[in-house]
Amino acid sequence: MLLFYSIHFYFTSNEDYFICMKQIEMAKRKSFFLGTLLFFLLPFALSSYCQGNLLITPKRVIFEGPKRTEEINLANIGKDTATYMISFLEYKMNDDGKFQPVSEDDSTQKYAYKNLRFFPRKVTLGPNEAQSVKIQVIKKNELLPGEYRSHLFFRAMENPRPLGEDEPEKKDSVISIHLTPLFGISIPIIIRSGETSSKVDITNASFKMEKDSLPVLKMTFNRSGNISSYGDITVDYISTEGKITQVGLVKGLAVYTPNIKRNISLALNKSNGVVFKTGKLHIIYSDQSPRPVKIAEEEICL
Repeated sequence: MLLFYSIHFYFTSNEDYFICMKQIEMAKRKSFFLGTLLFFLLPFALSSYCQGNLLITPKRVIFEGPKRTEEINLANIGKDTATYMISFLEYKMNDDGKFQPVSEDDSTQKYAYKNLRFFPRKVTLGPNEAQSVKIQVIKKNELLPGEYRSHLFFRAMENPRPLGEDEPEKKDSVISIHLTPLFGISIPIIIRSGETSSKVDITNASFKMEKDSLPVLKMTFNRSGNISSYGDITVDYISTEGKITQVGLVKGLAVYTPNIKRNISLALNKSNGVVFKTGKLHIIYSDQSPRPVKIAEEEICL
């Protein structure tokens, strides 16, 4: 999810103008910080993706094999009519799992947008209304083996001022700034072509009680092959008596190409009475198929 602000201002003197420019710059910095923070705190555990009043299903799309089309379902679960503009954005994941915007000049990335078409490009939904967006792969036979990724971005547009609503009264030497939050949400669209492979190993697993009370597990996911990995992490505590207690769960963790590693820091659950002084931790990374297949595993002794 990304957060934007629409800024409206009114000024009546040169002094007001310069004061206004400073306040706008501060607002921009604040909106960038909030948008970045909220984007990385979004949960990836849901089969559908919801932010603001927009519900999106599915939360990611993969075109592989003979698959050529997909429908993305949008639903407005709010009380007001909302309009969304749809476009592509390009992101690169760093080693800590954060997304950074990139340009087409980044030769390390393989972009999918050139081989994708979607319709419509603008959607207006009334309260409790739903609509689908159709996305299609084109010229897939021209792609070299590997994985191509772009992010389909749904940006909420500012609602127009209701008819009959008065304009803000303009007074001498008075500045009025109105900030309207505009939400955006993106989902990855992936094309896989030709022969593909992926392997993940877990290394550098370590445990530490941070601030003497917070159990934290750190590890590195090492990816090889020409496609990304995606799955769930479960962490079980195994006591010296053999009792198994789940103490950690992460849904929908990805290591996207071209990255070869991702560092993970996971706070473990201590509410179940686990002391974390003896025994061991068993880490499993598995896919999200109906019958999950193990991708990687590791154990560490406490």
